[in-house]
Amino acid sequence: MYRVSLEGRGDFGEWRDAARAFLSANVAPHEIEWRFRGEETGLFGFEEGDRVPQAAGGASVNVPAVFMPFAQTIICHSDPTRFALLYRLLWRLGQDRALLEFKSDPDVAEARKMEKSVRRDSHKMTAFVRFKEMPLPQDGVGRRQFIAWFEPDHFIVERKAAFFQRRFTDMDWLILTPKGSARWDGETLETSRLSAEQPDLSDETDELWRTYYANIFNPARLKIKAMTAEMPKKYWKNLPEADLIPDLILNAERRVLEMGAKAATEPQLFHHRLQAAADSKPVPTLPDADTLEGLKHEAEGCTLCPLHCKATQTVFGEGPANADVMIVGEQPGDVEDLAGRPFVGPAGKVFDQVLGETGLDRRAMYVTNAVKHFKYEARGKKRIHQRPDAGEVQRCRWWLTREIDLVQPKLIVAMGATAVFALTELREKLSDLRGKPMPLEGDRMLFITVHPSYLLRIPDEQKKREEMQKFRKDMQAVHRLMETAQAVPAIVSS
Repeated sequence: MYRVSLEGRGDFGEWRDAARAFLSANVAPHEIEWRFRGEETGLFGFEEGDRVPQAAGGASVNVPAVFMPFAQTIICHSDPTRFALLYRLLWRLGQDRALLEFKSDPDVAEARKMEKSVRRDSHKMTAFVRFKEMPLPQDGVGRRQFIAWFEPDHFIVERKAAFFQRRFTDMDWLILTPKGSARWDGETLETSRLSAEQPDLSDETDELWRTYYANIFNPARLKIKAMTAEMPKKYWKNLPEADLIPDLILNAERRVLEMGAKAATEPQLFHHRLQAAADSKPVPTLPDADTLEGLKHEAEGCTLCPLHCKATQTVFGEGPANADVMIVGEQPGDVEDLAGRPFVGPAGKVFDQVLGETGLDRRAMYVTNAVKHFKYEARGKKRIHQRPDAGEVQRCRWWLTREIDLVQPKLIVAMGATAVFALTELREKLSDLRGKPMPLEGDRMLFITVHPSYLLRIPDEQKKREEMQKFRKDMQAVHRLMETAQAVPAIVSS
């Protein structure tokens, strides 16, 4: 029977060296008694006849990579059986490398339970360590100095010391616990496994903090189960406000009832002055609803369809109120939605380019869309255009009809199938209607072409050039129709 004594305060190396020696000598787990240093009776920590075997190049185990960090965590546990448990797992891994995957195995289940306990204790340490600032030297020069007392369940001080070094690099601090201590002076991080004594950290700020805590305590939001789950009661004893908590909990229900029964208080005097100042301001004059400006103002609050929920703003038409030509697109794109203006995105640039090439002046046209809000699908950081459905087009038709009534254009150019449907309710193929002027009510003419965004979506360069040329010819036809109102009947009849 072998007996080995370890310090057992979170040092993985001492267990690893002993385990390696036993494993090399093919010593089975049941032949070893693991003890804490100080419990031994022999001169060197072993009873007569019991020795740690010398490594003799015997059995070796090629353990899975996950075992090392797993064991380093478990060795921090305070349970004295952890040494024997880890050696049993190490021994059995030599026979079954997949052992740790069997969560129902008693040894694996116990080890995972210990690992979870250490990780939870480590989390609680990072959350509940509360530093107290210490006075600076008499000359008042130097870095800020802080001290903290914490009582962990396990030997985790060395494990978490680096966290506090990164988190509180700008100050000198000392963390004391019954299971070790850590110190940072701005240059060197030092840890000790020796048990520390609890210092007296009370000072004149404690009473101020207790008063503050009692006044910010909200009895209406009290959830005792959640509170004790996040901060177990064992941590309360080192909190200055701990003795207040039972009374605050006990009186919480009464305080909630008192708050509910208490009448509303009168607002502060300055509130009445602000209200009087607001009432004295002149009411802004709204634009006439029978003008484009008034119609645009109304459209800014449009909620006729769900598209307004996601869109940035209503994108209304723009241009002269007496324009002879009205351009009707489909809907705003991403750029238009952000800018609040129609045809200013990539498709708008193509449109402006072709207008320039065909001698048309955009400033003489009224430009709008069949749908006034941007419909899209979010994909990562991008907003991808989606075609509006028939219901959305029909709900938005009211605004388009009012724009036509106010502008009274002689020629309307519909760009894209959505614009055609909004103006005529026709669902025919766009290629069958394109380039053919059609009469509308009110002695108006409708000219149909593609939307410039269609040209941007064509992948083949040759096809794109051909379609761009067709679009130029359509705009040239629009130019001819614009030149004189008398030319429209002649072109239609020809």
